[in-house]
Amino acid sequence: MGAAPRTRTPISQAIAEGILTRAELRQLMKRSNRLPAMHLAIWIAVASGTGTLIAVTFDSWLRWPAMFLHGVVLVHHFSIQHECTHYTAFRTRPVNDIVGAICGLIIGLAPRFFRYEHCDHHTWTQVAGRDPEQIPLPKSMGGYLWYMTAVPYWTTKARELSRHVVGRLTDAERKFVPREEHRTVILESRIMVAAYVGVVAVAVWLQWSAPIWYWALPVLMGEPVMRAIRMTEHVGRQPIDDMRLNTRTNLVSKPLQMLCWNMNFHAEHHYAASVPYHALPALHRRLVGHLVVEPRGYLGAHTDMVLQIRGRRPRSDSEDPR
Repeated sequence: MGAAPRTRTPISQAIAEGILTRAELRQLMKRSNRLPAMHLAIWIAVASGTGTLIAVTFDSWLRWPAMFLHGVVLVHHFSIQHECTHYTAFRTRPVNDIVGAICGLIIGLAPRFFRYEHCDHHTWTQVAGRDPEQIPLPKSMGGYLWYMTAVPYWTTKARELSRHVVGRLTDAERKFVPREEHRTVILESRIMVAAYVGVVAVAVWLQWSAPIWYWALPVLMGEPVMRAIRMTEHVGRQPIDDMRLNTRTNLVSKPLQMLCWNMNFHAEHHYAASVPYHALPALHRRLVGHLVVEPRGYLGAHTDMVLQIRGRRPRSDSEDPR
């Protein structure tokens, strides 16, 4: 299964079947700097607001829920970095690189390495042994809850960063990171670690605790929410090389769409990764009936997963998931 990349992508198939015209696709693929700049301004205002909430509640127990809320916003820097990785956030390529690098530093995700890893994720979506980002459907409720603590995620990322800092890539990583980029990935990891060590050194020297309360702890507290959201994209869908079946779109509220930069339209994104995030709602309207949509949003996706895990529905990874 998945011995070679597909010769026809879902979007080319949609064009061949008359679901979408080439002219419509060209229109949808138009980049913008203005729309993302406005979106980013709102994003910064929201993050500043949740950070301010920590400050005004700092002397009470309410700072903990404020930190959690701030953390949920901070971990969504992944959504911005993801779009920058695809060069679909901003029209200007260097801006994508700069913004993506800043976001990656905030959440501990090396941008260059993630770009290559994510490229293979799109090429081999849900293909076991080939998709480096695949999250298998948990075998038990214990495994389901354990993954959502984000402990497995942080453990994996810490080991990954540690390997790269000392100049090592695994055999699996060498499959998707081009040989000529090995040094760049290693240098990138060393720069990130140096930046973190620098922040810690300055904080200790100045007895400055703000990075703990406004960054480190909130990110740790918010990451389980991001793990839960990332699960809704593919977990519980069929692990087969067919993007019309292996990816799920979740219909969520406008505030959540803003927060995740429209990545709730995940099936549409996999249909045409070159379509910028701000055009995904329009692409969604054009592809109604041709992809998997969860109308109940993230909660509905997790309900489906739990029913499969508990045996109330056939597992998507069984021989016959019908």
